[in-house]
Amino acid sequence: MRLEELEQSGLDVPVVLAWLVSGDVGIPDDELNAARRRAMLVLAAGGDPHREIDLGSVAAARLADELDTPERRGALAAALDALAGEAEGLPAVEVALHLPGPTRTWRGGTWPSRSWPTN
Repeated sequence: MRLEELEQSGLDVPVVLAWLVSGDVGIPDDELNAARRRAMLVLAAGGDPHREIDLGSVAAARLADELDTPERRGALAAALDALAGEAEGLPAVEVALHLPGPTRTWRGGTWPSRSWPTN
């Protein structure tokens, strides 16, 4: 998805931005998949395992905590900073790139759980 399309999409811009740069964060697939499975177990313990993860859910917080490292936080910040030039003239994207929460910090916004699908 291009940033111009994102601006017009009506989607949750910080979530999509995080998804767009997720490949730059450097989480090996086996580690990510194992963490997702454990998050699904936490989700299932709270009811229907097929519902979407609520952004403030215990499952989302545990997933973020499990995947958090200083290196990954730095990679996330660098990848988001790299998008800034492309965001000029796109108010929703510009605002999301400068948010102090989910797009700029790892745990403060539970970033991984907001951006990666659980299935």
